[in-house]
Amino acid sequence: MLSIATKVEQIVSESAFLTEGISLGLINLSELARQLRPQLESDLWKPVGQAAVVMALRRLSERLPQATASPPIVLSPRTSELTTRTDLTLVTYRLSDNSNECQRELLALAERHPGSFVSVTRGVHEMLVVCSRPLIHMVESAFASERHIARVENLTALTLRLNPDALKTPGIYHGVLKKLAWNKINVVTMMCTFSELTVLLEQPQTGPAFSVLSQIVSH
Repeated sequence: MLSIATKVEQIVSESAFLTEGISLGLINLSELARQLRPQLESDLWKPVGQAAVVMALRRLSERLPQATASPPIVLSPRTSELTTRTDLTLVTYRLSDNSNECQRELLALAERHPGSFVSVTRGVHEMLVVCSRPLIHMVESAFASERHIARVENLTALTLRLNPDALKTPGIYHGVLKKLAWNKINVVTMMCTFSELTVLLEQPQTGPAFSVLSQIVSH
């Protein structure tokens, strides 16, 4: 049977926020222990005293590596703009021997609409297509023979322009995603190029996300 200390460490290790908060000394361990007790008693099948949980948390905090500040977001010196594209649709298909031909057909069709957004990402087992909503009929036509997996509509893409130094900066993407996560903003998916980071969000979260990322741009 797991000990209280082992179970506490397991719970904390599964949450990046708890780990960081404890290592920075931002969390009241007594209050955290009070909140963890019901889960601990359920998982361990026995009564758990708050003092024992506090002790486990205190000993764990002494073993955690000291947290450091998030790395600065390395923006491009050429621009500090935050680009927004709205009314996007995400469609995922099962990868097949015909997927490459479907992609070529879609991009050929999309050339007739230079102002629209279209992105195709090939994974190991799936192919993900993100496009402006007016182009969705072209996607469905090009991938008509493919197995459809999922579709998400009414998305917004926010793009940060980075400079090449971002490739050599550990945690550069974590710095952006953590700021969004701390503000309870869910990222549907993200796409990266050499100097751009694009996050796709559900439309209701566009405003809060834009506010968070604008703080990065303004620094």
